[in-house]
Amino acid sequence: MRKIRQKFSKPMKPWEKQRIIDEKQLIKEYAYRNKSEIWKMKTKVDEFRNFAKKLVSIDNDQQLKERDEFLKGLYRRGLVEKDASIDDVLALTVRDISERRLQTMVFRKGLVNTPKQARQFIIHGHVFISDQKVTVPSKIVSREEEKDIRVVGVRVGGKK
Repeated sequence: MRKIRQKFSKPMKPWEKQRIIDEKQLIKEYAYRNKSEIWKMKTKVDEFRNFAKKLVSIDNDQQLKERDEFLKGLYRRGLVEKDASIDDVLALTVRDISERRLQTMVFRKGLVNTPKQARQFIIHGHVFISDQKVTVPSKIVSREEEKDIRVVGVRVGGKK
């Protein structure tokens, strides 16, 4: 059997007041199920930042190609703008990546009434991207996929 590795790191100071307040606000605003989901998003942001720092330190042709590909990838994911620089990557926050989650996108597009309802519809299999059913609320939606999100099989605010 394969050992499942942890996809996030816990905070160094578990009882830091400001972090707890910020996490509670994120849970309320984006309807996260628990704090480990926030920590997963924070870990992704940290990975992007660390890779950007690595790209800043070395300056040769290969690094320039890697930097361009890295920025294009982040643009496709919708995390930075077209003419972004490494500084924009270093300025990414958990809120930026939370705005690109499928759960948030379904709510922001007005397909459901609340973020919690968006999560429920996704888990129950009512949300499709193109013709593909998606049941993962934390999926990061790319710019191309954003226009193809739809809710099927239910009426918001009413019965089937």
